[in-house]
Amino acid sequence: MAKYIFVTGGVTSSLGKGIIAASLAKLLQARGFRVTIQKFDPYINVDPGTLNPYEHGECFVTEDGAETDLDLGHYERFLNIPTSQANNVTTGRIYQTVINKEREGAYLGKTVQVVPHITDEIKRRILLLGKDGKYDIVITELGGTVGDIESLPYIEAVRQLQWELDEQDCLVVHLTLIPYLRAAKELKTKPTQHSVKMMSENGVHPDVIVCRTEEPMYNDLKKKIALFCNVTVDAVIEATDMSTIYEVPLEMLKEKLDVICMKKMGIPIEKEPDMTKWRGFLDKLKYPKSKVTIGLIGKYVELQDAYKSILESFIHAGAMNECKVIVQNIHSEFLTSENVAEKLRNLDGLLVAPGFGHRGIEGKITAIQYARENNLPFFGICLGMQMSVVEYARNVIGWKDAHSTEMNPETSHPVIGLMEEQKKITAKGGTMRLGAYSCELTPGSKAAAIYASTKISERHRHRYEFNSQYMGDFEKAGMTASGRNPESGLVEMVELPNHPFFVGCQFHPELKSTVERPAPLFVHFIGAAKQYAEDKTNKTKVAEEVAQ
Repeated sequence: MAKYIFVTGGVTSSLGKGIIAASLAKLLQARGFRVTIQKFDPYINVDPGTLNPYEHGECFVTEDGAETDLDLGHYERFLNIPTSQANNVTTGRIYQTVINKEREGAYLGKTVQVVPHITDEIKRRILLLGKDGKYDIVITELGGTVGDIESLPYIEAVRQLQWELDEQDCLVVHLTLIPYLRAAKELKTKPTQHSVKMMSENGVHPDVIVCRTEEPMYNDLKKKIALFCNVTVDAVIEATDMSTIYEVPLEMLKEKLDVICMKKMGIPIEKEPDMTKWRGFLDKLKYPKSKVTIGLIGKYVELQDAYKSILESFIHAGAMNECKVIVQNIHSEFLTSENVAEKLRNLDGLLVAPGFGHRGIEGKITAIQYARENNLPFFGICLGMQMSVVEYARNVIGWKDAHSTEMNPETSHPVIGLMEEQKKITAKGGTMRLGAYSCELTPGSKAAAIYASTKISERHRHRYEFNSQYMGDFEKAGMTASGRNPESGLVEMVELPNHPFFVGCQFHPELKSTVERPAPLFVHFIGAAKQYAEDKTNKTKVAEEVAQ
């Protein structure tokens, strides 16, 4: 039987429950336990697939095609194991299941209520991952903030589970904020006390309190929190702000978060966690030997979480290349042929990000043209790949109105079109081409060299595809299709063999990048940018010597 740890949050949102849950999971995994993490979100959307990135950040896609919360990306990046549909549940999905059962007559004419029917479905889903014997410990992050109306059914479900499970099989970790008042030069515990009191009123008593703080806590403060919140002093954990999220597991190790959790769950502490690989990654991350500046061309750049997996992939690939990656956000909507050289000339590489809709499209095409013509390393993901195809069709082949039918249904050269199976679909939620699909790479291509293989599998999230009827024209003009899906024949990757690095992929390689296994495309893209930066520096030195 698996043991269950619940991570709740109080005082304010965005404290980092996902990072604390992932850090605790990493430490337990490093001790040899089989651990997984799941996220329960209190919003009524069935999944985040239809949400604007400005609303909820990026939509993370799992191997089995589930559109999920971005915290699942943190879980995978920390634990180096894939998540699935079962790892992310929303209130919308809970209610949808209960209502469908009611329509089928599953409740025998009973009045369907939040308690017990909704809470029973929440409990069923919480326990699901722990039933098949694959995991020793299941960590469940409860989204939202204690006190929110939306969170109440989840807190009630945890209260019931605390009674139903053996005492040592159920543990609650509460993440809270200890604000620092600069005028008084004091850390304040009152918000934490109120948050724990609110939880206790709902029948759930935290076993461990993790205190998010920007100033170091002193022992008397920990004793005060322990006294007023009914926990032992060693169960008050300090979580100070770190320069990178990847330092948090080591900070939690120092604070003995894993040790206190194991003690309370009756798990013998036999050995120290093996964090050798993690420390090696951090050393490379903190002490790089060079740096590159990468332009991220997107239309949601105001919100960093909109491109979370891409930004984390840059960190993984940078460490692999012992190189600091400085990301320069460039809004595609404000990019024109007049200002493109000024905005991009100091870059060492260009990544054109995924997205939907026509806003900012011409700016993306202009940026791609600049990268192609100036031998600047270019990497296009999903829409980024599609626009590289459009740019090539317009400016190399000469089809001036070439476009994607997503933006221009009337184009006479629809080089990107709606996938055949998508044409009859009207519902938006969960209907795209989602999840892992296989891809065969052309032997001798740049793609095959990058992956060191001709057979790969990557995750997808799209409706539009390269229009294969134009492939012959593109290959005659110098752009090759270096990756195809073996079943459907869909073009998955394109590249320019005569360019230092010009690669576009229909899939999302950022979704599989982890600390221990960085995405190969990102590693080689950063490697190409590093080479470009070195060449640029050498040219400048030669020019200066000649001038002297």
